[in-house]
Amino acid sequence: MSESRKVIIDGEEFEVEVAIEGDTYRATIEGQTFEFQIPESKGNVPRKREGRGSRKRSGTVSASMPGKVVTVEVSVGDSVEEGDTILILEAMKMQNEVSAPISGIVSAVHCEDGMNVEANIPLVVIEPSVQDED
Repeated sequence: MSESRKVIIDGEEFEVEVAIEGDTYRATIEGQTFEFQIPESKGNVPRKREGRGSRKRSGTVSASMPGKVVTVEVSVGDSVEEGDTILILEAMKMQNEVSAPISGIVSAVHCEDGMNVEANIPLVVIEPSVQDED
């Protein structure tokens, strides 16, 4: 069984291919493979949780692939709700709406209209709202 997942490591987003063989996990990141075990694991790759849990999520928004910023919809100091469109990114000849992963206040914008961006580079940073912090 193998599954592709996005993970954030030290604030940087990566696409990871995770495979399970018995109680050993194999994760491939940018062509480099790591094997690891999780004590007391049941051999299942964790699934994305539905709904809002108490899990902390990052407010750093990065492009998952290289592209061109068509429009930036937010500015520093703007208040955004989870799911709000914060920018439009053109990648592979398609325009994609990039949504806020959390509710909060925009604390940094590292891109501008027409800018070409690389994958996994922070574009917008959102500080969580006080009520969202647990």
